[in-house]
Amino acid sequence: MTSKQRSYLKSLASTMNPLFQIGKSSLTPEIVAALDEALEKRELIKVNVLKNCIDDPNEIAAVIGERTHSEVVQVIGKKMVFYRPAKKPKIELPK
Repeated sequence: MTSKQRSYLKSLASTMNPLFQIGKSSLTPEIVAALDEALEKRELIKVNVLKNCIDDPNEIAAVIGERTHSEVVQVIGKKMVFYRPAKKPKIELPK
């Protein structure tokens, strides 16, 4: 993914509200499955890590990206943004 594409996705995500919140139980298989399903429908999702989660958001983002086969667009503080193109993409990335 180019920096131009990443920047475009960040701008789209800036107006979004987080779809999921990860709490003290951290990443469970159910959360990963729900994230995978949301990525299939929406392509771009935002996730929030709650204060009671002891895991590092960067590590969580890497694991989610790996398990859902998605691109980690950004991690700022406790907010993460993921992108995965759908079979019929809705979001058209700049070249």
